[in-house]
Amino acid sequence: MPTTFPKCNPTEMMGLLVLLNSHKGSEDVALLADDLDLEIDEIFPALEFAEVLQLVKVADGRVTFTDLGKKLVGGSIRDRKAVIRDQLRKTTLFKTLLRALESAPEHMLSDEDLGQIVSFSATPVEEAVQNIVTWGRYADLFRYDADARRLVLTRRAGTGRPASTRPPSPPGAVDSGSAASPRKSAPDAPNPELRTAVVASAAN
Repeated sequence: MPTTFPKCNPTEMMGLLVLLNSHKGSEDVALLADDLDLEIDEIFPALEFAEVLQLVKVADGRVTFTDLGKKLVGGSIRDRKAVIRDQLRKTTLFKTLLRALESAPEHMLSDEDLGQIVSFSATPVEEAVQNIVTWGRYADLFRYDADARRLVLTRRAGTGRPASTRPPSPPGAVDSGSAASPRKSAPDAPNPELRTAVVASAAN
């Protein structure tokens, strides 16, 4: 998979996929944006990363589930995380990151180390680090030690070595279980349609 930096968090992408599922798995991108009361470019980050993870295909302005996307929305929360974990491992970005964690002393990387890995991105490093940490934690690939400001590899990342701690969330990170809205300009006023989609997702 290409080296693509996630510009959304898991809740935003899952909310979009649950909404797509309510449209029988295929819909015009513009209509999905209308349902969320958002501009098209506001749902692009979630749409783009879903396509990177091979959960949807976008052609001629229409988004459609792949077989893997159908499997994801039809599964339990644990099953969904397993699918995301497997797909993240295939991306150049997370493959590089996990290799670095596996070879690092005590299987840990500092924020500075992570910043160097993502320095190729045009996105500000701080934002890149936060989104990558959020996705990695959601998929149980690594944990984040907020006090030491470092990533800690987890057993589920595939090394068989347990993490040394179970640290708290990174400062400012979006909780993967919260009903956050993709509308970045108004974080304190979540979109109600997206909230409904996320609640429906968590209930399945």
